[in-house]
Amino acid sequence: MAQSSTKKPSSTGASQSAAARTYPNGNPDLDYNPVGVRNTDSAVPLHRKKAVVHDYACDGAAPGNLAFRWIFGSNVAATNRDPRVQVVQYNEDSFILRQNVCAHWEAPFTYLLFGNKGALLIDSGATADAQHYPLRETVDAIITRWGQARGRSKVPLTVALTSGEDIAQNQGLVQFAGRPDTMIVPKPLEVMKRFYGLGSSWPGGTGKIDLGDRVIEVIPTPGTHKDGVSFYDPYCDFLFTGDLLFPGKINISNDGDFVASLERLKDFATRQPVKWIMGGHIEMMFVPGKYYRRFVNYKPYERVLEMEPALIDEALQYAREVQGKDMMLIRPDFALFNGVSPDQRTRVWPEGVPNITPPFHF
Repeated sequence: MAQSSTKKPSSTGASQSAAARTYPNGNPDLDYNPVGVRNTDSAVPLHRKKAVVHDYACDGAAPGNLAFRWIFGSNVAATNRDPRVQVVQYNEDSFILRQNVCAHWEAPFTYLLFGNKGALLIDSGATADAQHYPLRETVDAIITRWGQARGRSKVPLTVALTSGEDIAQNQGLVQFAGRPDTMIVPKPLEVMKRFYGLGSSWPGGTGKIDLGDRVIEVIPTPGTHKDGVSFYDPYCDFLFTGDLLFPGKINISNDGDFVASLERLKDFATRQPVKWIMGGHIEMMFVPGKYYRRFVNYKPYERVLEMEPALIDEALQYAREVQGKDMMLIRPDFALFNGVSPDQRTRVWPEGVPNITPPFHF
């Protein structure tokens, strides 16, 4: 007795050809995307009469991919041939950019997000010289390609900082001066407060940056810098925290503000889903509690960038422990420095943190 075929139409070349003849742009009933992936414009018609409008409303975090290794510099910076700006496309509307560690030892991250009405660049890196650090050229190229794919000739850009005081994140701002269709959030604290509508509520309340159906929330988070803010993206469920919370040496400038800001973030994360915390740098190694010294331009054993939201609770716990004390405190995913030099060292290894010697990389 002949068995009937149980293959789906999409599993044979003949059926695919038939589907292609019936559906010029592909059969929408076939399982091209994983279950739950509704927000993708991967297959939009090449010939359109109006701009593509993206649906940023979704159940859960929008899908994306960070499965890669960051470029990590060289023993001799002058011999490094990696891109000055590494670009990773997390998804179709979210990009992560990193300054080459040989261009600046802090190798800061910047983030470029798109909505239906414009784009947002969070932070601007540690170097003003566009030849040494071509941030604007890179951002312009991404915006041009994105606009072409979406049928948009003009994409207004907003440039915002997690801190105007943070030299490692504000130097590239000058590259965007005079750029058409560009709004630069003012750096002076009082002007920045008014820009976000926080003049009377700071450090309480939240501000908003509307990119067009993708509204980024602005949360005051002073503590490492008096003008510190964090940004929340409800599309990817990312919380961008700059220098406040990142996998590295966190230099606390005001421990009362630092604790209050972490409390504010903890409360915010109970009301809004947070998939990952995305900081401004990586300084920790992949082994718990070990970090790179300052001014090092070769970091082959870095920890991953993204941090679990549970680390807000851990950071808050230990921020309360160092409050009012001049001390450093090492945890597996970060180290707190309160009232001491960022080069401070300790011979007492903290309890509960595995003491693993990292490989020697020279």
